[in-house]
Amino acid sequence: MAHATLTITMPEEVWIHELSTAYPESTFRVLAAVPGPESGFALVRITGPTVSAVIEAMADHPQLTELTVAQQGIHEATVHFEATTPLLLVSSRESGVPIELPIEIVDGEATVEVTGSRERLAELADQLERFGFQYRIDDVRERLQERQLLSERQLEVVVAAIDAGYYDTPRRCSLTELAAHLDIAKSTCSETLHRAEEAIIKQFVAALPGVAEHVELEDRPTSA
Repeated sequence: MAHATLTITMPEEVWIHELSTAYPESTFRVLAAVPGPESGFALVRITGPTVSAVIEAMADHPQLTELTVAQQGIHEATVHFEATTPLLLVSSRESGVPIELPIEIVDGEATVEVTGSRERLAELADQLERFGFQYRIDDVRERLQERQLLSERQLEVVVAAIDAGYYDTPRRCSLTELAAHLDIAKSTCSETLHRAEEAIIKQFVAALPGVAEHVELEDRPTSA
């Protein structure tokens, strides 16, 4: 499975582009959303210095057929609404790629995170282009589960080390004490921790944009 972070420019004819560019100091944070047959429903938190003006503009916009203010303060409000042009939701539905919430939209651009097969992500890109979205891919990486990254034994030893305070500063548990607690040889404990730490650190660095390409992270053969 691939995990991608996209920056999507909303089409100019869509209400969210119009309002977010008219009020660029405001942030629209989509907390929940669901597409209907011909419309979409969403719960959005709006923050910024002109919240009242934004809500008035939303209430007057012809693409928003229903608007309910769930909560409003001076610089923050949460609203529920129905929109007639949920193009991003339709793109997600048609491609079979769920968009991870929340989504933040500022000044006409949405930051979106998605996870799926590379074939599905390619289909999402096609759907975005079909509906007039411009986008750039900020980051793509394989999403690994913890059980893929560490063996069962490595995970068990790392968790025990954390619980015992081996990684605390100052350290509350020595390697000798940890090995005794796990009833394994000190050398085995050290080797298992080292291999687990190697896997975790390499995966962490590989996921850093603009860093991994400067660091050679070779897969070295390991003993059973």
